[in-house]
Amino acid sequence: MSTPNTPDNNHQTTYTPPKVWSNDKENGGKFASTNSPTAGARHEQSLPVGDAPLQLYSLNTPNGIKINILLEELAELGLQGAKYDAYKIDISEGDQFGSDFVAINPNSKIPALVDYTDKSAPISIFESGAIALYLAEKFEKFVPLEQGRARAECLSWLMWQMGSAPYLGGGFGHFYAYAPEPMEYPINRFTMETKRQLDVLDRHLASNDYLCGNGDSAYNIADMVIWAWYGRLVLGELYDAAEFLQVDDYTHVQRWAKNIANRAAVKRALTLELSPIS
Repeated sequence: MSTPNTPDNNHQTTYTPPKVWSNDKENGGKFASTNSPTAGARHEQSLPVGDAPLQLYSLNTPNGIKINILLEELAELGLQGAKYDAYKIDISEGDQFGSDFVAINPNSKIPALVDYTDKSAPISIFESGAIALYLAEKFEKFVPLEQGRARAECLSWLMWQMGSAPYLGGGFGHFYAYAPEPMEYPINRFTMETKRQLDVLDRHLASNDYLCGNGDSAYNIADMVIWAWYGRLVLGELYDAAEFLQVDDYTHVQRWAKNIANRAAVKRALTLELSPIS
């Protein structure tokens, strides 16, 4: 039998958690230098504010791309009130812990958005799902507004993404691509869940063009936020994991993902130029 924190016969280590956790060692991984068990600003940093009604502070990660897509879809409709300036929050450099950004988003995650339509009372919004819903309702586009089946379905899939993507990004993506060393148990655990989620989507999309129905009018914010993660995953654009996850097996997700990828607004969203904040 192996003893705590020593190799066993399979060259793996076991770990016995202490009675009280302490942050007393390097946790490793790609973002180790910015990880901390505490919140709040770590340095003073002013954020630029442009002339457009909407100010986006983000990064072109899956979470950031969600809002890029919606803003570009609104731009495609020619909505003047949806014009925006976009600024880069470099999470690898700790920009998310600057004082101005933390004032907008106390959780220090991208994206964050400020609506200056009423300059005397700007509105700050954080969490990508909240931003997507806020913008869709503000402009009455890409979300059913009336209570009923269509709205309930859209919000259900929107919340599905918010609850599911952490298993894909923070779970599978972290342990498969970013952890300091490969670990069989977490990779297997989160691969199982990622494939289950892809199967959920594939079964649903077998009888639906989009998440909430058929025809171009069914395309809405649920598709946008889910595509930024799962669409790009099956198209081989996340974690270099397409072969590992056998993404070609999810034929209905593939069809949906390719259809959305061909939209002009989505193409622009993927390459959106973000201005530096300093």
